[in-house]
Amino acid sequence: MNDQLSLDNAAEPLAAPEAAAAAEPKVRKVRTDHHLWGTYILLVIVALIELFSASLQEVSDGSIFDPVIRHGRFLAAGLVIMLILQHIHYRTIFRLIPFYVLGCFGLMIAVRVAGHGVNEAQRAITIFGTQILPADFMKVGAALGMAYILTKNQDEEHRDITVKGLVWSMVLIGGFAGLLFSEGLSNTIIVVAICYSMMLVGGMSWRKFGIALLIGAVAGGGALIAKTQLKEEVKLDPYKERVITLNHENPDVARADGRGNVWRDRIKQHFRDDKHLEKFSVDHQQEQLSYIAQAHGGLFGVGIGRSRENARLPLAFSDYIYAIIIEELGLFVGLGILICYMWILGRSAKLTMRFSQTMPGVLVMGCAFVIVFQALYHMAIVTGVFPVSGQPLPLISKGGISVLAMSIAFGVMLSVARHAARISDTADEQQKELESLPEDARAVNPLLASDVEQNS
Repeated sequence: MNDQLSLDNAAEPLAAPEAAAAAEPKVRKVRTDHHLWGTYILLVIVALIELFSASLQEVSDGSIFDPVIRHGRFLAAGLVIMLILQHIHYRTIFRLIPFYVLGCFGLMIAVRVAGHGVNEAQRAITIFGTQILPADFMKVGAALGMAYILTKNQDEEHRDITVKGLVWSMVLIGGFAGLLFSEGLSNTIIVVAICYSMMLVGGMSWRKFGIALLIGAVAGGGALIAKTQLKEEVKLDPYKERVITLNHENPDVARADGRGNVWRDRIKQHFRDDKHLEKFSVDHQQEQLSYIAQAHGGLFGVGIGRSRENARLPLAFSDYIYAIIIEELGLFVGLGILICYMWILGRSAKLTMRFSQTMPGVLVMGCAFVIVFQALYHMAIVTGVFPVSGQPLPLISKGGISVLAMSIAFGVMLSVARHAARISDTADEQQKELESLPEDARAVNPLLASDVEQNS
């Protein structure tokens, strides 16, 4: 009997720590989204491999690795931005959105006042010796701005966005589109597509969404007609002036054409008959050489570094890099890259369905729209689905500012995935997360609102 008592007493110290550990509140495990990181790493690998081939036209002196090294520096800077944003709670990022949006507006106004031309449009400004194209930051700003508005203007009683939210949404779209419209139609289309897509994700009813579409159609249609029909005086860059002089053309006529004439011409040329069968022409060399590169690559490609068209295709390292990828790695790899971008969208949608609140869902989906819509637009141009224009392939095309902007979008998504409470978390964890958010940003995720009502 005494022996049994001593054994029981000996077991007590072992049971006490276990009971104490069970009584302690569990700390939610830090989440690292391997899907987002995996797609990011794959895209960076493709960028470093393919830019080596596509940048052949830029190598005039020095090392043949210089273009890749320059792009690698921006990728490294982007990685630092992502790592910093990942560790910042998304509620802090949310509070900083108004300042980011105002900064984007300031940059665009500075471009209109003191900017310089790029590809026949005034769209860049030089700051401390670095050329900055604010349009890339504007896309991220549009997504973040819409997330801010939709989060703060939830009508949970009617599962809709308030009238105030609709008004502010249209003001934001009008402001961004108005500033981008004069310097490029493609950037304007992407920004508008991002904003309207976020309206649906943010819980706007079909009635209000229809009103928003009608307003956008009327305003956009009127602006497009005015831009393409009215004459405007534009400043030609020195290269364009020289081309006009050598061709014995009238510079006054070219100055009066404006961007509207460029858009009309591109749309007209895009829908010309038998464009895939016509003879090679200098006027259509970009799209023709792009088609040739893709046809040359076939299903499996000619091999890394064996591109034939990288020395002839203008802007092969940026606006047409997808054509070089297909030429060297083949159609299957090209489709694989498309799947990578779509995976980002799909993963973001899956995360959004798991979040308890509105704020993290609209943040992650908005940033996903920025990356994926730009990638799809680039691919559509290269493959001939859309008229010729200029859009970089996110993270892959050469262009440092675009890399930094896309890195901001990735960083915000990683922050949300890391910190946001999900419906699989305990009630205490969800409540703690809810209380940490601003009072006017605690609306229930509209995608889960019906489930919440049924449970209540």
